[in-house]
Amino acid sequence: MKVQEASAVSQDLESFSKNSFDEIQILLRKRFGETAFRRWLAPMAGTFTQDENKRSAITLVLPTRFMRDWVEAHYGEVIRAIVLARHPDASLTFAVASPLAKAAQTKNAIDAAVVTPIAPLSPITTPTTMASSEASPLHDVSADLDPRFTFDNFVVGKPNELAYAAARRVADTENPAFNPLFLYGGVGLGKTHLMHAIAWHIRTHYPHRRVIYMSAEKFMYQFVRALRFKDTVSFKDQFRSVDVLMIDDVQFIGGKDTTQEEFFHTFNALVDRNRQVIISADKSPQDLDRMEERLRSRLGWGLVADLHPVTYELRLGILHAKAEKLGCPVPDKVMEFLAHKIASNVRELEGALNRIVAHAQLVGRTISLEMTQDVLSDMLRASERRITIDEIQKKVAEHYNVRVADMHSARRSRAVARPRQVAMYLAKQLTPRSLPEIGRKFGGRDHTTVIHAVRKIEELSAYDAAFREDVELLRRLLQS
Repeated sequence: MKVQEASAVSQDLESFSKNSFDEIQILLRKRFGETAFRRWLAPMAGTFTQDENKRSAITLVLPTRFMRDWVEAHYGEVIRAIVLARHPDASLTFAVASPLAKAAQTKNAIDAAVVTPIAPLSPITTPTTMASSEASPLHDVSADLDPRFTFDNFVVGKPNELAYAAARRVADTENPAFNPLFLYGGVGLGKTHLMHAIAWHIRTHYPHRRVIYMSAEKFMYQFVRALRFKDTVSFKDQFRSVDVLMIDDVQFIGGKDTTQEEFFHTFNALVDRNRQVIISADKSPQDLDRMEERLRSRLGWGLVADLHPVTYELRLGILHAKAEKLGCPVPDKVMEFLAHKIASNVRELEGALNRIVAHAQLVGRTISLEMTQDVLSDMLRASERRITIDEIQKKVAEHYNVRVADMHSARRSRAVARPRQVAMYLAKQLTPRSLPEIGRKFGGRDHTTVIHAVRKIEELSAYDAAFREDVELLRRLLQS
């Protein structure tokens, strides 16, 4: 009897894997078209199992979690109807498996082989020949996307309205309006949020477009790996055949000459083919340290959009939006207090709100101004002096109408040297950075240069009232 049962199971397994699933794939191809089928459904494999109670279960396996979620959300209802029409008594689930899983058969299951997929963010999936037995590093290079970082969750205000509008524009059009789009701003101002939002939008509305999103550090790592395995041809093919290339924090390839060379040629190849390039950094192209001049020039070709520090009104709007998503009522006085006290970046602002809400829910305390000050005492102390040297340089450069690049340059004319000395003085007064650290931020200068600048500004302030008021104004602006 057991032999007969095992034989029946084996036949059922063979029937599903060889006949039913092929039919299902044919129907899906006809229903959704060739493009959608190749992009999302061709990588899917079917497995048939039986539990100890002889209940049948069909599992549709996809190579990544994102593909599983996408297929289940957008095609699941139709797939379920087609599959269950052939196996009405079976349960159906969607699962994730390795893209390179090999076919294997056991007494109660078949793990069908999954063909190399056209993954959502991996445009080249052809295996490459390598000198080493180690697997090629080029199959899945794109970074994971944070599901919270969408356009719907981005709070727009005057400091970021240009960057937001530009991001929406490039996400909504297949013909680049400006190339590249270069987003820059300080830490926690929304650059990465917008980069993720663009990628999510393209995935959702233009799934046929091939996109790579990754950090500059990851780009460098992949390039070094390709050099190591003598596989640069596949590397070039992969990165130069996409529709959209998105590189986050490009400043990290500063000083990496070989990586800059490759990125320069990749950038040119994509722009020449009218493919969209989107870059983010912490500074404008011209202010990027240790970046080749020709690359800085290329990065400034298209639209350069600055994300400014968020205003009080925008911080308040972000807090209200976050509190609404958390589903927790927060008194207006607490919101206003947080918006005033935590002005450095949005990431810390949201983190502060998360802390007080979690504390209220876990400990059972009512959210109040006193409770907020108690819970966030360490963060509030730190935020009082968290002014960055970059902010000082930018504010001083604006005040004296010079370029931020002049803060790092070797120019010694008085029109440039005096603002630079003021910025060094304020960096010493307003930040906890050491003299050598400050010197490095000003073009790699020695700490004795910083000492000289501080003494010079103190001397000038002692007998020049107008100059002293000028420096004091800058101090107030930075501390406000």
